Amino acid sequence: MRLTVCRDCCCGTTRKHPEIDHDLQLRRLREIAAAHGARVTVSDCLDVCAQSNVVVVQRPGGGKPVWLGLILGEAVLGDLDRWLAAGGPGRAPLPDTLELHRISPPVREGSR
Repeated sequence: MRLTVCRDCCCGTTRKHPEIDHDLQLRRLREIAAAHGARVTVSDCLDVCAQSNVVVVQRPGGGKPVWLGLILGEAVLGDLDRWLAAGGPGRAPLPDTLELHRISPPVREGSR
């Protein structure tokens, strides 16, 4: 499993969310991923800046990735941790608390 974390202009910066310790959040995401045999990839802009901070969860070999936005506090990280422990995308239903954070990926030109 892979967690892609946006860390560009809005996600991961104090410009939009000065109350968040973004370095600590990235460390926590890496701890959570490691506990479940996943890895974290840090990405430049994922083009959903209005929903920062963004995390995309995907299983290798396909399956639809789950895009989560407004990942801003320890509570939602705990929800993410519990979902991954239960199996994550394709193996466990997305809990209601994370469903509130589900966002649509950006529509790329030519992909319609």
